[in-house]
Amino acid sequence: MNDKTPSDSEEEDSDSESDSSEKEGSTITAFFNKLYSDFLRNWSCFRNVHNMLNIPTQAFPAPSSQQRVSSGGSGATGRKKVALKPGHSLMDWIRFAKSGKDLTGLRGRLIEVTSEELLKHNTRNDCWTCIRGLVYNITPYMDYHPGGEDELMRAAGIDGTELFDQVHRWVNYESMLKECLVGKMATKPVITNNAVIAPPPAPTSLAPPNSIAPPPEKDGRPRYDWFQTDSTVHLVIYAKRKIPSSGCTVVDLRGGVLRIEVLLQKMSYMIHLRLTDEVEENVSVQTAFTVGKIQLTIRKQNTGKWASLGQALESHNTFLRKQDRAVFYRDCALVSKTDVNHNTHVYRLQLPPGTVMHVPVGKHVYLKTNIQDAEVVRPYTPVDRTLWTPPDSAQDPDLYLMVKVYPDGLFTPHLHSIHPGGSVSVSGPEGSFSLRPLRDVTHLFLVAAGTGFTPMARLIDTALRDVQTIRKTKLLFFNRTEEDILWRSELDELAATEERFEVEYILSEPRESWSGTTGRVNETLLRETVSKPDGSKCFACVCGPDAFTKLTMGLLKQQGFEEQELHAFQG
Repeated sequence: MNDKTPSDSEEEDSDSESDSSEKEGSTITAFFNKLYSDFLRNWSCFRNVHNMLNIPTQAFPAPSSQQRVSSGGSGATGRKKVALKPGHSLMDWIRFAKSGKDLTGLRGRLIEVTSEELLKHNTRNDCWTCIRGLVYNITPYMDYHPGGEDELMRAAGIDGTELFDQVHRWVNYESMLKECLVGKMATKPVITNNAVIAPPPAPTSLAPPNSIAPPPEKDGRPRYDWFQTDSTVHLVIYAKRKIPSSGCTVVDLRGGVLRIEVLLQKMSYMIHLRLTDEVEENVSVQTAFTVGKIQLTIRKQNTGKWASLGQALESHNTFLRKQDRAVFYRDCALVSKTDVNHNTHVYRLQLPPGTVMHVPVGKHVYLKTNIQDAEVVRPYTPVDRTLWTPPDSAQDPDLYLMVKVYPDGLFTPHLHSIHPGGSVSVSGPEGSFSLRPLRDVTHLFLVAAGTGFTPMARLIDTALRDVQTIRKTKLLFFNRTEEDILWRSELDELAATEERFEVEYILSEPRESWSGTTGRVNETLLRETVSKPDGSKCFACVCGPDAFTKLTMGLLKQQGFEEQELHAFQG
């Protein structure tokens, strides 16, 4: 990371990892089928599809993005970043897309594309691809893509949904490529015994619990129930499995609409409905982790009994892969900004009333904002208020994000310009990291570069407090200069008072007075600082720029670390 300019390095802040669930073909929802029917009746209506779809609104990474995707959360293969031609930045693409030029080659027409037709457009100068049923001519975008044309050509002439999800599921391709829209993929109805199979109609209301037929015993899907008093409503979710004590429930209650998402490893269970009557936007959540039970309590504004819980909304009572969910955002207020060093700050964000959300250790959130008429999204890993939190302290509901501000960057200067009281949109927890592999670990090694330290901060606290089998947690912290070291005083204090923790700083551009380790990550340095004691069970986590992460992961494997003993926080 040390040879990058600020504009080249902005994405080193964005220390996300991406889910690597097994992929399957995208499906066309009933809502989208309705849009398609309108399209057949009136071709001109189809241009409004992007404004009508309820799909996450995020933007492509900046052209210098360091966002990468790991394989299974452990690998570090990543994708190549290429040097773009002058005048081919993200904002240059936005201006070019708005220039009014015909980027589809169809002079504004929208067509229905068959698989055979799509396959014909598979060359560098004539490249179409399909993402979730929509076909785009990505030929004009080739020179603007930060991953280079080779990455785009992998999806030339075919359905590129799976490849897209592997690299950047969070990108708002509809916004970025809307002027490149060719049309919609042709679909064939499924016919059995000469009858078209149609999905069952969505429920229109939620009856009291005694009228809901219980699911079969072998059904492993979560279910919910509810009961009430004159002044309260209680909703109970049965996950039918143990749930993580770190928290897995995200609740948003706004304007009488209740949205609950329960994160169960790679799966997501959702309740989404409009409540029968007005309620206070204050939700209490209690969880019985070992039995997999979650209970929400909401107070009614008007006393009395409800005939039903409410009206079912889109995606209500569904159990899907997490990566197939649209990313949901809520506006959070900026409470304060605290300096960490000369260019890094901790931003404290307050969740809105009616939202209950805890981001588990190792997970990240997406921040979204509008910059020059373009939606821009960056992922960040929350930290705690301090490195070491008192064990008896109440859990702080606010989010704390440690972000390095790059003067020539796109997102971070905008974030830093927001004054307390301003807002920024924040997603729910994302990422595939799990504490499960640490259950029997005796030695934990954390290798971080720059702001790659952020996922390590809470991991250090968890390892020392909650995982008693870990006898030693060691942090190798790579930076350019002493001034770049984040939370150095807190790290030094923790190392002095906690015998199970050790930190070593490695600088690439030290002053003459520096007496510590110097250089960059290499085989010799890791061999001298990371060793697997006899009879130990070790685990190593790595986070930093893509090149740093890939090199470090490879060197650790050469030293005898197995795939299951490694995790890369990519970004």
